[in-house]
Amino acid sequence: MNRTFNASALARLDLKDFIPYDAPYYQDVIKLDANENPYGFPPEVLVKIYRAASSLDISRYPDPGAKILRERLADYTGVNPDNIMVGNGSDEIILNLMLAFGSGAKFAVAAPTFSMYGEHARIAGCAKIEVPRSSDFEIDASGLKSAASLPEVKMVIICSPNSPTGNATPLASIENILGDTSKIIVVDEAYNEFGGESCVPLLSRYPNLVILRTFSKAFGLAGLRVGYLLAGRPVINELLKVKQPYNLNVFSQTAASVVMENLPVFRERVARILEEREVLFAELAALPGVEAFSSQANFIMFKTPLPAEKIYRGLLTRGVLIRNVESISLPRCLRVTVGTAEENRAFIKQLGDVLKNCAA
Repeated sequence: MNRTFNASALARLDLKDFIPYDAPYYQDVIKLDANENPYGFPPEVLVKIYRAASSLDISRYPDPGAKILRERLADYTGVNPDNIMVGNGSDEIILNLMLAFGSGAKFAVAAPTFSMYGEHARIAGCAKIEVPRSSDFEIDASGLKSAASLPEVKMVIICSPNSPTGNATPLASIENILGDTSKIIVVDEAYNEFGGESCVPLLSRYPNLVILRTFSKAFGLAGLRVGYLLAGRPVINELLKVKQPYNLNVFSQTAASVVMENLPVFRERVARILEEREVLFAELAALPGVEAFSSQANFIMFKTPLPAEKIYRGLLTRGVLIRNVESISLPRCLRVTVGTAEENRAFIKQLGDVLKNCAA
């Protein structure tokens, strides 16, 4: 019997037109597109990680609760270990939130913002309601509260500092929303080490608050995929129902724990990034026709007089990779990671050349 196999005919109908996330990978470019730490991982800390890893039994499954790492994170955040859950990057935690609370329901988000909230929501069967930010990218607190009042909405997500706009939301604005709803309010603090107020002081007062953090930005562990969540125990108990039991491998747990024991070197690098951010902002703002937006993260969004794709392609041909974030709400906008001084100067030079040549 001759049968033709058609995988797409068996797949979920609601994902038929879903386009998988695809991050471009190029060799031999100045990589300023993903908001990674530009200084490379500290060699002295890497030696300590290898030393700690040498005694690991990799033939055994990792600790599913990541007890040691959660204890280190408790020291760092001031939050009880029982109120911490770790994940295979923040992406996994976002997906778990959607699976536990969003499937068959809706979530509201202050937009424009990080695209992966919508991606994970769709995978989990959760619909998105976008509440537009103002012209200066501040959140619309009343709009988010109105969305949260809808019975089908289970969660509200606020990224602070926000990607790709770079601005942070004041603590008072977030507390205003928290105190007016019983829905889950997720505050993504992926860039908190670079600026903005943390919501950690609010955790003890608001059981519906969830905070997301990552090791990928300030701590240079993007390649090992380590994220974590701070929340009340009732929220974590629901998340444990959908979390993979051995989600964070033993090496990543060990590496993140060692990082928490060697914070001074990372804080020094964060300080260098902040200094360079101000220099880069001034240089961007000085380019004819460029509008740079103030940032409290480790990146800067800027608008040019030309289509963003033309700028993006022009820079790429010159060996500089940044992120095109152009959309209806962000016309002609791009985002550049704060790199090393040398990388930033090269970017500014090449951007100036692209603007001059494309406008000619």
